[in-house]
Amino acid sequence: MLKKKIIPVFLASVLVISGTAGFSAGIVSENVYASEEVHTQRLSDFADLLDADQEEELETKLNQISEDYDCDIVVDIEESIDGMDPTAYADDFFDYNDYGMGDDKSGILFMLTMSERKWAISTHGEAISIFTDAGQEYITDNIVSYFSDGDYYEGFTKFADLCEEFIIQAQNGESYDVENLPEETQPFYIRFLIALVIGFVIAVIISVVMRSGMKTVRMKPDAADYMKSGSLHINKSRDMFLYNHVTRTAKPKEESSDGGSSTHTSSSGETHGGSSGSF
Repeated sequence: MLKKKIIPVFLASVLVISGTAGFSAGIVSENVYASEEVHTQRLSDFADLLDADQEEELETKLNQISEDYDCDIVVDIEESIDGMDPTAYADDFFDYNDYGMGDDKSGILFMLTMSERKWAISTHGEAISIFTDAGQEYITDNIVSYFSDGDYYEGFTKFADLCEEFIIQAQNGESYDVENLPEETQPFYIRFLIALVIGFVIAVIISVVMRSGMKTVRMKPDAADYMKSGSLHINKSRDMFLYNHVTRTAKPKEESSDGGSSTHTSSSGETHGGSSGSF
């Protein structure tokens, strides 16, 4: 009888312990820092900014670029980071979710937090030298306006495309930096307006020239044109120096163009590059 009672009690204890462990695991899985599953997702949209199709397309792009170039490209969208420093949060998200590829855990993470209206970039491993400080500034200058306008999918897609461009540049030569940033590309409508204005100016110039050619009587620019030839006789002439004026312009100093990537240490002791700002 004693053994029969012990077995049910033992089984009940096992079930209670298993249930408790499962509950604890559920709590841990909700913590973005501790979740092992998040690493399989290079896109984490905790603010629900993107619809299902956009999430699928963007994650497919992030996965393809990451795997093609052995460098994690990650996007993290947060509803709030509870007042934490954006750069520190982005570093911790990268570290504690085990992002990064290769021996040096190379990768770049772009974090956007909606409540604070902040963004942050965290780079690690080889990606630190691929995405220099000037390069990060170029990238954010080209994507932050999308977020300000609410075009989140377009902004994240542009981020992924620029990351691929920067990685290719680094692999084929020198990383984009202060001296060799890619040229700005204007949107089509801006180029169209510029071409329209140039065409209008050229048309006006041509019209003025043709109109002036049709006039046979014109005002003479010089008083001598109105004088009768041979009617003026000059007996004496001399040149009188009145004054001089000297203008000095200082030779412009060459500005220092310090490039490269600044680094810092995250809470886990890892070395990161990165930057942050508002949108």
